[in-house]
Amino acid sequence: MALKMRQSLAQLESEFWRETEIDQRRREALRREAASRSRKRGYVRRRKRSSMRFWILVLTLILTAVIVAVAMFFTLYQLLA
Repeated sequence: MALKMRQSLAQLESEFWRETEIDQRRREALRREAASRSRKRGYVRRRKRSSMRFWILVLTLILTAVIVAVAMFFTLYQLLA
């Protein structure tokens, strides 16, 4: 009876350690996956911001060129009139 009890306790203990190891691997895999998703979201966020900044810069340059051209022609008109 005592031998069976020891065997079952040994089996329970080995099963416990096996499950513990599986849980640790699963947690580590989930942590790596979460870190990867976080990096990916950061990359997408930075890319969107840089794209928006680029278009703001382009629009600002175009608007500046239009304002300068209008001011130049207005001044030329004032000088010639």
